[in-house]
Amino acid sequence: MDAQMSDQTPAPRDQDAVRQSVERMSRMFSEWGFPPMAARVLFTMMAAEEDALTAAELGERIGVSPAAISGAVRYLTHVNLLIREPVPGSRRDRYRMPDDAWYEATLAKMTLFDQVAEAAKDAVEAVGGPDTNAGAHLGRMQEYFAFLQAQMFDLVAKWRDHQATAFTK
Repeated sequence: MDAQMSDQTPAPRDQDAVRQSVERMSRMFSEWGFPPMAARVLFTMMAAEEDALTAAELGERIGVSPAAISGAVRYLTHVNLLIREPVPGSRRDRYRMPDDAWYEATLAKMTLFDQVAEAAKDAVEAVGGPDTNAGAHLGRMQEYFAFLQAQMFDLVAKWRDHQATAFTK
């Protein structure tokens, strides 16, 4: 499947199919540990044709109150998957996706693997060193996250190269 945008008129939206897709992706992310309401907000935003939505608009689409949206948008802005912007002339905010949300979120949290590796390394010493059972478990954890950290830099660079040729929008 070609990832590039075409010049053809898009097919009409099937709102039932959109709702089902949003719910399916939300459930999948929730099963992976993502907060359920944050997942619903994220995929509602991703399925929206508008560039930005208010909490009231999100609540209406999801079928919950704007108050139920507040924790979700706070979480999503914290992990760099949403950007909060004031609505001019109003006390309201609107939310939009970063241009490259997954890349931006990854960059923002890139040091997480390094922090986990460092904490595990310290924990190895705390439990009596690498020759203990606990030290062996923690040592593998440290090694795994150090490996992931090293790979992340290569992966984001490869993504940028891929993105330059794969997408026109």
